Amino acid sequence: MDNIQPHLDHAIELAIAYIPQLLLALLTLIVGLWIISHVLSLFRTRLAKRFDPTLSQFVLSLGSVILKALLLVSVASMIGIETTSFIAVLGAVGLAIGLALQGNLSNFASGVIILIFKPFRVGDVIEGAGHSGVIKEIQIFTTVMTTFDNRRVIIPNSSLVTDPIVNINAEPTRRVDFKFGISYDDDIPLTKQQLTKLIEADERILKDPAPVVVLSELGDSSVNFTVRVWVNTADYWGVYFSMMEDVKLTFDAMDISIPYPQRDVHIYQKQSAA
Repeated sequence: MDNIQPHLDHAIELAIAYIPQLLLALLTLIVGLWIISHVLSLFRTRLAKRFDPTLSQFVLSLGSVILKALLLVSVASMIGIETTSFIAVLGAVGLAIGLALQGNLSNFASGVIILIFKPFRVGDVIEGAGHSGVIKEIQIFTTVMTTFDNRRVIIPNSSLVTDPIVNINAEPTRRVDFKFGISYDDDIPLTKQQLTKLIEADERILKDPAPVVVLSELGDSSVNFTVRVWVNTADYWGVYFSMMEDVKLTFDAMDISIPYPQRDVHIYQKQSAA
């Protein structure tokens, strides 16, 4: 018992010396994280008003990592760990992690490239890395996309930089292409006239560039018209679906047939010799 008592006394002394520092460090960590969260929230509101959403989200994501790293260094110094030694350890750990996670470093570099060259921005509709949807966030390592059926897709930035990207709404206008076939027995001038009327009746179709209605092909079973119109990007699918329905209803009303593939079968009956 006498041999244990000195160790107990030493343990009590250490507890008295270090427990307050540990509690203070823990309190600092909690308060620091709370302050970082509120500071980033304040900056998020101001950056959103003054800068591009793509830039503001990237800066906030990067700032969060830096501030939390500084807080961790401060907390470590409070519990007696030398800052220089701790930074050296963090540097060594960071180097090891960087070598092990080269893909993430590539994603970080790709995020910087996206931020600088802006192939797309938050709110753009794109096709890239095998997915299509609306860009919601551009973070340090990944880009968050919401698909048209409301699924969240998280894509590594490097995939979007190395693969081709189709930015669907980067331009203010788009061309809508149609192809309509009629029978060889139908009235070609009448068909062209009806298609022109449908285009003129839709106010969403732009006058400049002028719409195009031409007979483009004499197919195997149909005479094919090509219709090309220009619309504002936001009206693309609305015009497309409306035109398809209106053309079918108009053709039915004017007795203009829309051919479909068919095959004629000829049966020959051979009489047997008497």
